[in-house]
Amino acid sequence: MSENIIELKNIKKCFDDTVVVEDFNLTVRKGEFVTFLGPSGCGKTTTLRMIAGFEFPTEGQILLNGKDISHIPPNLRPINTVFQRYALFPHLNVYDNVAFGLNLKRLPKQEVGEKVRRVLEVVDLEGFEKRKISTLSGGQQQRIAIARAIVNEPDILLLDEPLGALDLKMRKEMQLELKSMHERLGITFIYVTHDQEEALTMSDKVVVMSDGMIQQTGTPEEIYNEPKNAFVADFIGESNIFEGRMAASMTVEFCGTKFPCVDNVPRDTRVDVVVRPEDVQVTAPEDGQLRGIVDSAVFKGMYYEITALCGDNEVVIQSTKSARTGSEIGMRIDPDGIHVMPAGVLVNVFDGFITKEGRAAFAGGEYECDLTQLYPDSRMSGEASVITAQGEEISLSGLEVTVEVPVKAVSMSDEEREYRASGNIISFIYKGSHYNYTVRTATEEDFVLDEDDLWNEGDHVSLMIPGDQIILKRKQG
Repeated sequence: MSENIIELKNIKKCFDDTVVVEDFNLTVRKGEFVTFLGPSGCGKTTTLRMIAGFEFPTEGQILLNGKDISHIPPNLRPINTVFQRYALFPHLNVYDNVAFGLNLKRLPKQEVGEKVRRVLEVVDLEGFEKRKISTLSGGQQQRIAIARAIVNEPDILLLDEPLGALDLKMRKEMQLELKSMHERLGITFIYVTHDQEEALTMSDKVVVMSDGMIQQTGTPEEIYNEPKNAFVADFIGESNIFEGRMAASMTVEFCGTKFPCVDNVPRDTRVDVVVRPEDVQVTAPEDGQLRGIVDSAVFKGMYYEITALCGDNEVVIQSTKSARTGSEIGMRIDPDGIHVMPAGVLVNVFDGFITKEGRAAFAGGEYECDLTQLYPDSRMSGEASVITAQGEEISLSGLEVTVEVPVKAVSMSDEEREYRASGNIISFIYKGSHYNYTVRTATEEDFVLDEDDLWNEGDHVSLMIPGDQIILKRKQG
């Protein structure tokens, strides 16, 4: 018999025309503690609701023990959910809250009593049966919500940001409590949070999500030490992320310096390089692989957070020793402290067409560009036609094209202009010397671009592209 209790296969979920989850594939083993981790709006709660049966997938299958439950209502699934707002009944005492689901099943009174007492012991609240809900602390209410869910002996317990309403100290206590409860109960937990520490502390498996898609699945150690892309590296813990190039096998160049590394990537490959702040060692200037000027040093309790300027790049260091602002330091990074990943998007690619005015229309905007690149050695003849090297005049109006725009060619403005594409910033990552932004246009297409200035997520911007940076290719066929 399969060890997998839940399988999600090619799940896609749309609300009207908006895709909120897509290409979602995951297997969860019996007894596993799996956490969906990601920023607000990334689709994690929607995915949880599809497993619970509160939402049905637009495409794909959800299998429970090999059986398709994609369109079975929640009350027929052996799955219970604990929400951030515990949804306890204020007019019922603790016993009646916990017993509510059992009484609906019309179980004998004695059996209900035994089950409630047993489950209150599990959540460490025996003796609280007659207490009113209003007299309980947030942490106690949260445990009652869990008790009410597990008393029904579900195969799977879903937890949607259950610690969100608690203060920091109580959250940390409840993280350990939940982990220990999971080990005692042996049932499958699927947990949703945007808190990285929570995910790393409790989970057997972490599913990092962004924009409705899985970015990486792995153990907490794999996610932290071997991030698959810049989003995961940036979202999990603190990271220095630099643009780099493989100078040779197991040698990567970034911040103007070549470093030995443990990743064997072909020479001249463009890469993103992740260095955790705790992996940067401070040395005397002459002993460092890099030299930098200390810009700031802030005491954080367990360590000093030092920021050093190294040419155009900023390096963040966590050290047990402080450094004087304005002083020069050396920095060393061991090969296993350098993690090399495939570079993010270097060129934006869109489908487009040529307008009758001779502009390239793509991603919801229109831009002046060089149309002669569509026919080598041609020259312009009118707004939207060219004369080829053979003397033939060709109208380009309506011609379908592929448009390529290098990331470095795009810039943002808060000034709207006629014909210019515009959209909202949906994410950004700091890469040592600049910010790497993703802007989603009105036509739901994504532009990736680099900017020195800091903008906010959600800002509405218009996109400027010089005409000589737009590469056009005729569609084949």
